[in-house]
Amino acid sequence: MAARIYQRPKSAMQSGKARIDEWVLEFEQSEARRADPLMGWTGSGDTQVQVQLTFPSKDEAKAYAEKYGIPARVHATPPKKLKLQAYADNFR
Repeated sequence: MAARIYQRPKSAMQSGKARIDEWVLEFEQSEARRADPLMGWTGSGDTQVQVQLTFPSKDEAKAYAEKYGIPARVHATPPKKLKLQAYADNFR
């Protein structure tokens, strides 16, 4: 029952920055997915994959994982790149 801890990325669909300062603890899949013979949908008996816990900081997420004996990997947040562009550059 391993888990991964990461910071929620900014949504590409909107320009807002809500909930990007949260850290998420998400369980990794422990059982392979299989196709349902009747409907063809994929699924598994692993319900831990559906659990997502949010924390205000990385340290709190790591402390929770250590408290409950969950082996967790922390994924570093990639650096943010600013692309400064002037409106006049569209007409060059």
